[in-house]
Amino acid sequence: MRKIKNLQLELAGTSIEKIKFNLKSRDDIPAILIGLQHIYTNPETRGQLFSLLEEKFLPEVDLHTGRPGMDVWRVLVLGVLKQGLGCDYDRLHHLANNDMLLRQMLGHSGYADNYEYGLQTMIDNVSLLTPELLKEISSIVVQSGHAVSKKKPGEGLRGRCDSFPVKTDVEYPTDVGLSWDAVRCLVRESAEAAGANRIDGWRQHRHLSEKVKKLYNQVRTKKRRDRNPGSLEEYLGVCEEMVKRADKLLCDLLAVGAPVWRLERINYYKVHAIRQIDQVRRRLILGEVIPQEEKVFSVFEPHTRWIAKGKAGVAVEFGVPVCVVEDQYQFILNHRVMWEESDTEVCVPFIEETVKMYPEFKACSFDQGFHSRENRKRLDEILEGNYLPKKGKLGEKDKQRQGSEEFTEARRQHPAVESAINGLNHKGCEKVRVHGKDGFARSVALSVLATNLHRLGVLVRNREREKEKRRLKPCMLVAA
Repeated sequence: MRKIKNLQLELAGTSIEKIKFNLKSRDDIPAILIGLQHIYTNPETRGQLFSLLEEKFLPEVDLHTGRPGMDVWRVLVLGVLKQGLGCDYDRLHHLANNDMLLRQMLGHSGYADNYEYGLQTMIDNVSLLTPELLKEISSIVVQSGHAVSKKKPGEGLRGRCDSFPVKTDVEYPTDVGLSWDAVRCLVRESAEAAGANRIDGWRQHRHLSEKVKKLYNQVRTKKRRDRNPGSLEEYLGVCEEMVKRADKLLCDLLAVGAPVWRLERINYYKVHAIRQIDQVRRRLILGEVIPQEEKVFSVFEPHTRWIAKGKAGVAVEFGVPVCVVEDQYQFILNHRVMWEESDTEVCVPFIEETVKMYPEFKACSFDQGFHSRENRKRLDEILEGNYLPKKGKLGEKDKQRQGSEEFTEARRQHPAVESAINGLNHKGCEKVRVHGKDGFARSVALSVLATNLHRLGVLVRNREREKEKRRLKPCMLVAA
């Protein structure tokens, strides 16, 4: 059983609408909490948000029977604040149990309220938020932000579209290093499974792991020209022996009816080990060039891509590109994680999705990396203002098009999207330390939501500051 939000105030509690913030504070925490307070205070926005949470947050869970779980509102607040601060769960754990403003936003009172959040409880609950749900919540926040920004009815939205790399938490990959990662994890998982199911053959697993590690250290510490092919073959031979032992163990586990998840984990590392052993032999012994599409850059985060953006001083980055579009009011309208797509492949479907979410989205500027003849043609049909510059030498028609006043102004304003990307990096997109594709997508979606809530909070805070100045100005004149 879960409640979206417990509407019954605790003894001496403060309702979210009446939480007071220091309007002079420039810290990120008050700005994000002011944004959350605004969407909660507005009845229409709160109704949309709560309906969405009730419909799509764990729809298979009965909200009226069973053990009580953490309120969904609290889960959302904790998830947004963690990503908005770009912090880890340890800092969030401290804030949730000690920061009075945050505890008021979570629905706690300061009077005899000793409720304490557990670290693992927060991790487990925030992990239940899905990227699709967070994207829809972000859309609600953007609409609320447009109202605060005094967007005129019928006014078109103008966007700036760009992609940027979001790093995964991986070390610099080498063929030998990846083979060691796969084999040591294979030995560990095999030993745990054999012990749990009382299967012989893995009692000396620590010795086996040390044996592989010793040979790995001999191979990795030498430059390629100084490396002895015999020691490399010996290392690969021991790795292949571990794979064969794991293969036999899989048959034994099937015979005794071991849990499927144990079989899957062993098989996962076995597949990685076989691939890396093959690639090490082909590249370092046979001298072959391994095609890029065959490579995996992390055993633990296999979705990691090799990203060469051509930045000064940054030859290559390891992560996943994310495409974003920002409007003229500095809200992130939409984002897309590009698991295997390039800029040219994602351009049209991404803009089509954005137009579907915001029918008033009429114009957008791009970098040259998004250009193709087909993209330009399709974007001309979708948008009223398509500011996609052509690659290479320009013909007369292209010069006339890109020299127009509207195109020039859009291109002049386009670099402002880098400010939005920098804000996302400060809100958890510099490096995602959560494991798995789902965790990566959730972290990016939370970063976008936190960025929009921060922007909304800043607008509301500035508006309240102006009201305070107007209220105090007559008093100051009388005093003078």
